[in-house]
Amino acid sequence: MKAGVHLLLQKIGNSVLDLLEVIGAFSLFTAATIRYIFARPFDFRNLMRQMGEIGVKSIPVGVVSSFFVGMVMALQLGGPMEKIIQGISAFMGGGISLAMMRELAPVLTAVLLAGRVGSSIAAEVGTMKVTEQIDALTTLATNPIHYLSVPRFLASVLSLPLITVMAIVVGIWGGAVISYISLDIPLNMYFDSARQLLKVRDLISGVAKTFFFGAEIALIACFTGFRAKGGAEGVGQATIQAVVFSFMMIIISDYFITYVFQLFGL
Repeated sequence: MKAGVHLLLQKIGNSVLDLLEVIGAFSLFTAATIRYIFARPFDFRNLMRQMGEIGVKSIPVGVVSSFFVGMVMALQLGGPMEKIIQGISAFMGGGISLAMMRELAPVLTAVLLAGRVGSSIAAEVGTMKVTEQIDALTTLATNPIHYLSVPRFLASVLSLPLITVMAIVVGIWGGAVISYISLDIPLNMYFDSARQLLKVRDLISGVAKTFFFGAEIALIACFTGFRAKGGAEGVGQATIQAVVFSFMMIIISDYFITYVFQLFGL
């Protein structure tokens, strides 16, 4: 009995130590990435290439998904709301627009990019790690974090807010289309409702949090890629970890970021 309890406690202790080790290593990796942003020479060409891979190629995914989310919201909310309170569907534009601007578009876009971009970064960096290409960079006096992590970090942080703005606009229009077709709500009434309810702080709150989401996606993906080991299986594990941890961090951090923003009136 005592041996079993001792073994259980030992496993729990080892798990806690492993968790603390990962948190410490990730913190050091994040600090190094931010520090090397200001290191010279700055690889502008690499940044532009990553902006294309991370940002431009992700626009269709974010925009199309947001459009259909807006349509689904109009379908799900319009009919039931109208049955309960006659005429409430006239405020559909404001409700959908507020939800898209503050939460749905930022979080949905971040999650989609975490799946598309996070897995790609983790697989690419992880492959370089297990094939010793990262060691080769060090041999050539090139810092791997400066060369691999910094461009992807900046590209993700800069691209996600821009895609989110597009997703917000398209998502609002998706709700407008279905509201007009299925609920017979005129477009001018839909957008008047949105204009009355929305404030500038709603846009700031929704877009500002995507800077944090973009940083989380890039840092987690690069970190898991740098820690990959064991050949193809290790790369696969790193990719899975990058996507899962990115999803978790986006959802968890969304609450705390929103709470802090509300303290400042956003």
